[in-house]
Amino acid sequence: MAIFSVYVVNKAGGLIYQLDHYAPRSDTEKTFSFPLDLVLRPPFPCRLFAIGSQLSPEVGSSGIEMLETDTFKLHCFQTLTGIKFVVLADPRQAGIDALLRKIYEIYSDFALKNPFYSLEMPIRCELFDQNLKLALEVAEKAGPFGPGS
Repeated sequence: MAIFSVYVVNKAGGLIYQLDHYAPRSDTEKTFSFPLDLVLRPPFPCRLFAIGSQLSPEVGSSGIEMLETDTFKLHCFQTLTGIKFVVLADPRQAGIDALLRKIYEIYSDFALKNPFYSLEMPIRCELFDQNLKLALEVAEKAGPFGPGS
């Protein structure tokens, strides 16, 4: 299983953090089975949620929570403050809901509590990066039958 990318989007819709976690193992895999590089480059994930909330039949919808295709799943967790955490993962990857909550916890602990971080600004914090990468590795090892898929 694989987690391809993580995005953090501020309440204004701006991309404040991006981590491309997945590296294709071969040129063949990069060319044929991993077209996400071309399709989902920022600002696409940011605008996708604005479009989703406008097209939703539910009044007051916050946008897309999950988008599933044959090659990937896009999961979104929106906080009460409007910050969105987006994860692009293999469709068979388990535990993405739990991972999104963990990413929010890491954001709260290592970005928001950093005295040099300003709200709504790009996240540039080494402890945030390290803990996020560790959380992604743990989530990938959970396998296809992990909790919260």
